[in-house]
Amino acid sequence: MHGRLSTTRVYVVPVPGSALSAYASGVERLLASYRAIPPGATVRLAKPTSNLFRARVKRDAPGLDISGLTGVISIDPEVRTADVAGMCTYEDLVTATLQYGLSPLVVPQLKTITLGGAVTGLGIESASFRNGLPHESVLEMDILTGAGELLTASPDQHSDLYRAFPNSYGTLGYSTRLRIQLEPVAPFVALRHIRFHSLTTMVEAMERIIDTGGLDGVRVDYLDGVVFSAEESYLCVGLRTTTPGPVSDYTGQDIYYRSIQHDTEIKEDRLTIHDYFWRWDTDWFWCSRAFGAQNPRLRRWWPRRYRRSSVFWKLVALDQRFSVADRIEKRHGRPARERVVQDIEVPIERTRAFLEWFADTVPIAPIWLCPLRLRDHPEVSPAWPLYPIRPDRSYVNVGFWSSVPAGTTAGATNRLIEDKVSELDGHKSLYSDSFYTREKFDELYGGEAYNIVKKAYDPDSRLLDLYEKAVQRR
Repeated sequence: MHGRLSTTRVYVVPVPGSALSAYASGVERLLASYRAIPPGATVRLAKPTSNLFRARVKRDAPGLDISGLTGVISIDPEVRTADVAGMCTYEDLVTATLQYGLSPLVVPQLKTITLGGAVTGLGIESASFRNGLPHESVLEMDILTGAGELLTASPDQHSDLYRAFPNSYGTLGYSTRLRIQLEPVAPFVALRHIRFHSLTTMVEAMERIIDTGGLDGVRVDYLDGVVFSAEESYLCVGLRTTTPGPVSDYTGQDIYYRSIQHDTEIKEDRLTIHDYFWRWDTDWFWCSRAFGAQNPRLRRWWPRRYRRSSVFWKLVALDQRFSVADRIEKRHGRPARERVVQDIEVPIERTRAFLEWFADTVPIAPIWLCPLRLRDHPEVSPAWPLYPIRPDRSYVNVGFWSSVPAGTTAGATNRLIEDKVSELDGHKSLYSDSFYTREKFDELYGGEAYNIVKKAYDPDSRLLDLYEKAVQRR
């Protein structure tokens, strides 16, 4: 796109042989693959890649064929909705919607995250302070349940499944089609990186923006932040704009997170809307430094098409397979390292306490901040029982992705983080390592509400239990 958005408002109407028929064929292959799995055997996706950081047990048994469920089915630019196959990546989805000057309400940071994955596993980004989480924009979805039924779930149909699906991580079923809301965007995003010298003033400013929707009388469309230390933190405030002008490019030698740092009060920048959505993907936030991709001499020879999160995922997979990092540490006489890759949410009024504790306890910097406030105010409570944060309360997602020297207890640092987050009335995402007891896990992630829906839609336990998948890593 790079600054050019079509203003033409035409319907994308599927025709025979197009996206709709391709999707229908994909569903048939999916159902056939389900029927081919022996009765009583565990049902899994035949998916070679993942955006999860949990170790997975490798199995040779056949899985569900999701190869035909990767596209955008249709877009209605007048109603501002899209029908999307469950395994469609946000990269492909955004490419399609930007042609109509539209985007999903929340676009997670990495290109290869799928729409179905963001809904069943929770996604978040800088529009979440006003648009909540990706599952809140889902109007309806078709779900293949553990019982082998293809059901349409919405607030009015199978509403218990619709409400329990977010944060279920494929343990209640797999989405084949999702109808989502879209919102208008502009060709550019004007950015202000505001520096703070104390965490208190930074969090206070964040809270004012969430409550008012603006800053200094100017609307705010996107809001996230980075903490480099207790004395150096930034809020990154974005405004959608049609005003043309020079734009930055962080897919080359320049690195986005480094551009945020400055010595003045405010630094301004400008990106195309396309490049804004993927500003974090090129360097996987700041994690590309672990592979040398931020070394200027190496970066010069690292092809642009390989500077993306999907490539770094493959490097991580190789490291996990061959224990490369641990071998290097051992060769240098250093202890093995514990992976600390987590996203947590705490209420905004307790964010400063968590950040201060984290800075004193965990030697990882920088860390990412993303404020969140749910959109949904349904009569049922909690609105989303498997991740029961309150719809009338502001939260801050804190993301940290690195490693620390391993202790004598497996997952020692991760366990400390889990305890602190619970103490502060927060939750953590389940895409990475977890160490909760069954009792604590049930208290935090749905408990009996999950069990009721599980029995209704997966009565023979063909799919893994959520605790088995998230904690026991089966």
